Amino acid sequence: MTFDPHGAGVVITGGGGGIGAALARRFAARGARLVIADLDGGRAAAVAGEVGGTAIAGDAATESGVERLITEAKSALGAIDLFCANAGVAPHGGADSAEDEWARAWDVNVMAHVRAAKLLLPDWLARGRGHFLATVSAAGLLTSLGAAPYAVTKHGALAFAEWLSATYRHRGITVQAVCPQGVRTRMLADTGAAGRLIMERSAIEPEQVADDVLDGLADGRFLILPHPEVAAYYTARATDTDHWLNGMNKLQRKIEAAAD
Repeated sequence: MTFDPHGAGVVITGGGGGIGAALARRFAARGARLVIADLDGGRAAAVAGEVGGTAIAGDAATESGVERLITEAKSALGAIDLFCANAGVAPHGGADSAEDEWARAWDVNVMAHVRAAKLLLPDWLARGRGHFLATVSAAGLLTSLGAAPYAVTKHGALAFAEWLSATYRHRGITVQAVCPQGVRTRMLADTGAAGRLIMERSAIEPEQVADDVLDGLADGRFLILPHPEVAAYYTARATDTDHWLNGMNKLQRKIEAAAD
């Protein structure tokens, strides 16, 4: 099902900057009514002030934080038509990453989506319509060298979005996943040498992602790919997995050589 932002009630988590702020500006220009949620209340307020929306500060990953967000957003909007699960974290490290880093990645990148959906679905199913947009990243389709918690949890976010779509699309629920590679945000700047080597050359601006999201909302396709080449990588991963893994390992060796 396609989505028209005009007059719609839209919630954006992680809306204080980057892709979230770019989405807010694009939706506002199309006449949406907005709630901007962010852990940083000042950033949320700044974007909300710019787009004429409502700012909600807090942790949109915890169970209590998500419940508070949904309750306050319904109060502000009347109804939530589109929920943009955009907040994310990208901790570095491998299997030896600290337990709390793994736990936080699961909470923000996966469980925040699950917790929001649990609260949104009863109203949406009763109405026979609702729209869930997950900011997943190409890491959810492929992987993310140097960042195991990020890669694993983004796979989880994609899997949950797929499950939601497969389970509820016949009941009017539309689920979409936006999966960019490098985007020129603070998150990309924090990825270090590995991230720069892999993504910097092809990185795009958040506004391009927002434009692609609007195009995707207009036609309802599940995967929104701001970097079209990701579709070919995803196909290669599925159809010739060992060849794809050899290629990724070659890239890993380049990263290690550059770090020496």
